[in-house]
Amino acid sequence: MSRFSKTILVLALLGASSTGFAFENFKGVGRQATPAEVKAWDIDVRPDFKGLPKGKGNVERGNELFEEKCASCHGSFGESNEVFTPLAGGTTKDDIKTGRVKGLSSGELPQRTTFTKVATISTVFDYIQRAMPWTAPKSLKPDDVYAILAYLLNLQEIVPADFELSDRNIADVQKLLPNRNGMTTDHGLWPGASAKKGGIGNGGTPDVKNVACMKNCKPEVQIGSTLPEYARTAHGELADQNRNFGAVRGTRTLGPEAAKKAADAGTLELATKSGCMACHGMKSKIVGPGYSEVVARYQGQPDAESRLIAKVKAGGQGVWGSIPMPPNAHVKDEDLKTLVQWILAGSK
Repeated sequence: MSRFSKTILVLALLGASSTGFAFENFKGVGRQATPAEVKAWDIDVRPDFKGLPKGKGNVERGNELFEEKCASCHGSFGESNEVFTPLAGGTTKDDIKTGRVKGLSSGELPQRTTFTKVATISTVFDYIQRAMPWTAPKSLKPDDVYAILAYLLNLQEIVPADFELSDRNIADVQKLLPNRNGMTTDHGLWPGASAKKGGIGNGGTPDVKNVACMKNCKPEVQIGSTLPEYARTAHGELADQNRNFGAVRGTRTLGPEAAKKAADAGTLELATKSGCMACHGMKSKIVGPGYSEVVARYQGQPDAESRLIAKVKAGGQGVWGSIPMPPNAHVKDEDLKTLVQWILAGSK
């Protein structure tokens, strides 16, 4: 990811050098971006830690923040496998010493986790800072990101429980990542050892080996993977979210009738935009209960609407299991009411 960022930066600089040419030939079209506008977009953190904000956060504070903002999707200790791959686990003390996760090459790992794969700690920091939490990305302050990352590093047994991560010591933590030496550039995308052997362009040899079928080709197409049933409705109607042209179309996940009603009301789109569909299926449980389960539990209760509105806004834990639902104060009151009414009406 970081190398892609470098490539994009190079292309941006090349583009900047031709800005005068562009404006001369396309006068009146657009304008140069101001330094402030460029700075607002330039928020990535590179492996050399350029772009890393100043700050600090300890494991204890990270534990609190993780329970509040992350556990609803990742489990209390980052172990949940219901929606996402577990965050921590799968490495040994020897991996920390060598910087290579042995289980990746030996095939011993039952499942990969974030810290079995990632080679640069800046990647994890950058992703949390830009994309988390799912329902409110870019809402965490730098100190919050440092604290959450410190907690994850402690779960992975890379740092002790009393550790405080900061912009001053994060480079030292990089030297302890279990798979820090696991990244290779010896492939077709980037210059590597094979690039010296006459690879393609500026990169190395492509990492695929296959022979094109030229005759007697089998006409049938076999689907190699499908969405599991519990995840089919996680993001609403997939077909409506895909391009309306070209060979690839999204599958219908809600059915034509339900999709039409939801589209007419606009509520499904609101539920998706508000982050509801990330944790709740229309009929079955994902992280939280399916909407049909909610309807069954609250059926016939006169105060069901007001109770649900309050619960969705404040969040809670224990009613449907140990994984808490985060508060949704970012959703407007009128939107909360619309969503709850839609759920109690059968999500139609």
